[in-house]
Amino acid sequence: MDKATPFSITGCSNNSNWITDSENECEDDDPIISLDANGLPCDNEKQQEDSFAGDFYRSGTDWSCLSSSSSTNTTTDVSRGNDPEKKRLKQSNLFDLWKLPSKANAEASTSHVSNKKMKISIDEFSTRLAQKQQQQPRACPFYKKMPGTPFTVDAFRYGQVKDCSAYFLTHFHSDHYGGLSKAWSHGPIYCTPITARLIKTCLYVNPSFIHTLDLDVEHVIEGIKVTMLEANHCPGAALIHFNLPSGQCYLHTGDFRASKLMQTYPLLLNQRVNVLYLDTTYCNPKYRFPLKEEVLNFVVKVTKNILKKQPKTLIIVGAYSIGKESVYLAISKALMVKIHADSSRRRILQSFGWPEISGSLCTDGNDTPLHVLPMSSLKFEILEKYMKSYSGRYTSVLAFRPTGWTFSETTGSQLDLIKPNSKGSVTIYGVPYSEHSSFTELREFVQFLGPEKIIPTVNMGTAATRDKMQSYFKEWSKGR
Repeated sequence: MDKATPFSITGCSNNSNWITDSENECEDDDPIISLDANGLPCDNEKQQEDSFAGDFYRSGTDWSCLSSSSSTNTTTDVSRGNDPEKKRLKQSNLFDLWKLPSKANAEASTSHVSNKKMKISIDEFSTRLAQKQQQQPRACPFYKKMPGTPFTVDAFRYGQVKDCSAYFLTHFHSDHYGGLSKAWSHGPIYCTPITARLIKTCLYVNPSFIHTLDLDVEHVIEGIKVTMLEANHCPGAALIHFNLPSGQCYLHTGDFRASKLMQTYPLLLNQRVNVLYLDTTYCNPKYRFPLKEEVLNFVVKVTKNILKKQPKTLIIVGAYSIGKESVYLAISKALMVKIHADSSRRRILQSFGWPEISGSLCTDGNDTPLHVLPMSSLKFEILEKYMKSYSGRYTSVLAFRPTGWTFSETTGSQLDLIKPNSKGSVTIYGVPYSEHSSFTELREFVQFLGPEKIIPTVNMGTAATRDKMQSYFKEWSKGR
């Protein structure tokens, strides 16, 4: 906790005790689906419940199911989330996790569920995830393997992948780097310089395994030409272009927000892409986001209007471990104020090497009305307590939840129609600031690129969704 800040809801107390918030708009780019020996989806729709990812998502805020087995079967069952009552307590009692006083805590203290929560650093946490994965290996999905190469993309949670000698990481979000830890030893990792700094700083990956690839520079790896391109997603995120000796070209988008600028990339203009591995997070016609710039302008306008009416307003922007920086930077510039973030977030932001961000940060929350908190903290009770921790300095809270999931077809691009949620002195705006492509942006990008084949990498859980996306792809190809 920072010295001048009397209250913290960051889930970390120092540089080594940092547990990531949910780090992506995508619920899970790699759903738990049955795969055959080749990593292809099986026909049955029944999900595999007894799996590493299942354990992880069932564990809520208590990672005890990732610890070594308990001495009794009863304890083991509870740790795996088989007791509904105990599972509910573990997932809802955030105040215990953060050591905050609440009425619910007093009641919970009399419960048979222990109040002693597991405290682990991200170092230990990521190591246990890797160990759990090794105990229960899962087949690497086909869409993470690049055919005709010994390469995989964002496939770290599968341990050592057969015939893979180079592991590529598109960006530093947990649904992509999952499986990486200081124990990683399965092969070289290729990523951008920013992502490299993050996996060293936050995951303690052995630097001897990390190989940085600058953007827009062609690299030859095992006889294959590889180029990283700006993905317009989060700092360090990259599209990966593979040019094989056979003449085949693959483009893996990782997570990205397609833009007009990408249509000027020389590599994409001058070379046909045979297979496109596409981020299909919002591959649904109902998602037609306004431009990022329009959302930023709206956020600044709302902030200024609120401050005119209530000058003692605390401005809070929700964010993932990385991403959404443009939102709080836009407010910072418009109001000419600094940005307060906890020590762990400051450490991450400073690792980008961007003077614009580094020069805007401050350590004392009393020095600025603009604060950045985890997206999961944007709840009325939490924000009310956070405001009160500043001892009367503020009388109200204005918070922004910037994510594509807040998009409404009713509102569309008419941002002024957005209605905030208010309770007491706290007002929360959900704004459709997405770092993934909208349906219309996906269509335009695909029609520009004209790939021979498209493989979706998100929402692959059922045959119905896969078939629906393929119908969109066929329709787009006709429109070229």
